[in-house]
Amino acid sequence: MSLTTNKMFYVSWEAFHRATKELAQQLLGRDFSAIVAVSRGGLVPAAILARELNIRVVDSICVASYDHDKQGSLRILKDASLQDNAKLLIVDDLVDTGETARALREHFPKACFVTVYAKPQGKPLVDHYVTDIEQDTWIQLPWDMELAYSKPLAEH
Repeated sequence: MSLTTNKMFYVSWEAFHRATKELAQQLLGRDFSAIVAVSRGGLVPAAILARELNIRVVDSICVASYDHDKQGSLRILKDASLQDNAKLLIVDDLVDTGETARALREHFPKACFVTVYAKPQGKPLVDHYVTDIEQDTWIQLPWDMELAYSKPLAEH
């Protein structure tokens, strides 16, 4: 499936950190013993959640379904070593079509699955998220962008 979006949503490091801390606030009081970060997008929010929730055990599951802006079939490149249980927190940056989330739900049916951003097609598959994003919007996350010089409008 090729990227067919009409809108862009740009996320700064500060905005991403703030949203992930808001997600941590939703999870306070829950008894999680470990985190599985969904690589690569879930690595940054997993680190923030590990700090904010004081979770010391962090693992990863490496999946691939996108090649920049083209979605293909999902492949597990590296499995997590942690076993599924109700104290396990699965973390990704966003849920889009739900393909990755469905596979993770099958793989970790007892775990709590969270994302920072959620689009309508995937939203029913996560237990907690922070920000709704329209389905036709592409999210530009801070690790995918660089700061660059921009000419003043008068020079265009």
